[in-house]
Amino acid sequence: MIAQADAARPLGDPADPATAHWLPVRPRLVVASAFMLFLELALIRWTGSNIVHLSYFTNFVLLGSFLGIGLGFLRVGRTTRRPYYSPLVLAVLVLIVLRFPVTVDRETDGVLYFTSLSTTGPPAWVILPIVFAAAAVVLMGPAELVGRCFPLLPRLDAYRYDLIGSLSGIALFTLLSFLSAPPVVWGVLAAVAYGVLLSSRPLGRDLALVVVPSLVVVAALAVETLTAGALWSPYYKVTYREVERGGVQALRIDVNGIPHQEAVPAQARLKMEAQYGLPYERAVAAGRLDDVLIVGAGSGTDVAIALSKGAKRIDAVEIDPKLRELGAARHPDRPYDDPRVTTTITDGRAFLERTDAKYDLILFALPDSLTLVSGASSLRLESYLFTLQALQAAREHLKPGGAFAMYNYYREQWLVDRLAATAQAAFGHRPCVDTVGGGHQAVITAGLTPADQRCAGEWAGAAAGTPPPAEDDRPFLYLYGRGIPAIYLITLGLILLVSLVAVRAVAGPYRRMRPYADLFLLGVAFLLLETKSVTGFALLFGTTWVVNAVVFAGVLVAVLAAVEVTRRFRTPPLPVMYLVLLVGLVVAALVPTSWLLGLPVPLRAVVAVVVAFLPIFAANVVFAKRFADTADATASFGANLLGAVLGGCLEYLSLVIGYQGLLVVAGLLYLGAFALMPREARVV
Repeated sequence: MIAQADAARPLGDPADPATAHWLPVRPRLVVASAFMLFLELALIRWTGSNIVHLSYFTNFVLLGSFLGIGLGFLRVGRTTRRPYYSPLVLAVLVLIVLRFPVTVDRETDGVLYFTSLSTTGPPAWVILPIVFAAAAVVLMGPAELVGRCFPLLPRLDAYRYDLIGSLSGIALFTLLSFLSAPPVVWGVLAAVAYGVLLSSRPLGRDLALVVVPSLVVVAALAVETLTAGALWSPYYKVTYREVERGGVQALRIDVNGIPHQEAVPAQARLKMEAQYGLPYERAVAAGRLDDVLIVGAGSGTDVAIALSKGAKRIDAVEIDPKLRELGAARHPDRPYDDPRVTTTITDGRAFLERTDAKYDLILFALPDSLTLVSGASSLRLESYLFTLQALQAAREHLKPGGAFAMYNYYREQWLVDRLAATAQAAFGHRPCVDTVGGGHQAVITAGLTPADQRCAGEWAGAAAGTPPPAEDDRPFLYLYGRGIPAIYLITLGLILLVSLVAVRAVAGPYRRMRPYADLFLLGVAFLLLETKSVTGFALLFGTTWVVNAVVFAGVLVAVLAAVEVTRRFRTPPLPVMYLVLLVGLVVAALVPTSWLLGLPVPLRAVVAVVVAFLPIFAANVVFAKRFADTADATASFGANLLGAVLGGCLEYLSLVIGYQGLLVVAGLLYLGAFALMPREARVV
């Protein structure tokens, strides 16, 4: 059995200065793995809150983290010095980001949809390479500490404790997100972890090499926390200040350095901007607003307007709890105190899929998240709200005579036409389309039937060349064509080039990893499987941070289960497990999402877990069996982790082939891994 063969392998020398430590190897491995994942999540979250470009390109930091983790494993055995460079580089990164944040120019009018608006701070081509390189070097330290534990344990034991640590790191960061803990708390925990892991003994002399940079990090984050006046939601760094609008006091709310919304009295908002009142003029049902649904309720201005129009009952849906709390406490009209208003903190699409309620009016009120779903390269929090299927779901929740409306600062005419064409396809007739504010703002209203809307004029239809409606498999509303933008291709090409150079510089000749080419491809394919799981569950259950955390934890639990099964039981040979894996991929590709959405939520959860996690489980049985038989634990594991860098780049193929298409790419990669697998491994 593999477990027996693995247990019989000679372990590393605990007296080696590279691995000697006051903390026993197993708890040290758990702590190091937990810290590694916690630090990765914290870096993604914190840098994105201070550098506006990263609100849209979270994968940039993620790819840097993958590179650093892979390099950390490959450094094992090449030096005995502890990675004191990691806290030092982290301190430098924190100081640079706080000294040179990149935010939207405060004088910019409106809300940001693309990073082309005027920004303050260093240009993207300066700050993004700094962040990428720093993320790689920072994560390389904890990864090196994890990797040094691997030779001291049997292969699968080491992998097992690594997974337990990773689950602990996710759980800790999820708890801090739930508690809305500010980054200074993250910094304190990072300082403690560095102190535990980098000191050869408690309170040893080398502790000073950790204390100084750690104090810099904690002090800098404490200053940010105390001076910025920020609230930290699970999605954003939220700042706010009192401003004057139209002669009245209002609350200006920025998220991640981007002007986001204003809490303004309803009557003042209606006078300042016509788009807020147009849905009530265009919808015939506005004369009897018994039930209203507002998606993107935010700080409450749209809710206050609906109340002023006579709504008798309002379901206000908002994904961010802190924005809702701000509205409840600081909105001049106090709309959330009204007994007619019921608030639900969730994703708008998820609410539509779960509720049985019917409405006279459904409003999509400026729902623009300004951020991406973690772990998915191009999926925004609201992406599944503007697909053809989403508008069809909204139509199903209208009462006879009801109407649907959405309004926002769309800026581009082709975007207005695309959304109007989506409404036309969903409702079966042309909607009302009003452009105001010099063409930057638009209101699209569609009655359940043509008689349920009253347009100022007939919409001329989408202009030639307008992209077709976005769909659930390719929910990229803001992507004009069916391709990968040149800026992505250039950036990803540079990332891969830097990765190749870095691997050669840190790990030496590539021949050390050559025997593990199949493990490299397993890493590439698994990252695509993980992406498909994240996006699939986001559609089925919502793009909330809770769903995201549960999915990541679920993936790790499936991986841990595969390791435990491989350790404890005799599993089929690798060719058979590859066949099970490919069958799982075929099943996942053939099960239609529309069918899953039609199931009751409990049954949907069970079926979705089985469909999504069967190939993940099989893939990790394959990896566990292959990894247990490798001659070099750190080189083989490092090769697998570096595969995730290429996998993160290949995620962008979804812009062309959709998320279901990623399963096909993953299948081809697994076939390639099988072809490259050493002949002697096929009988294991």
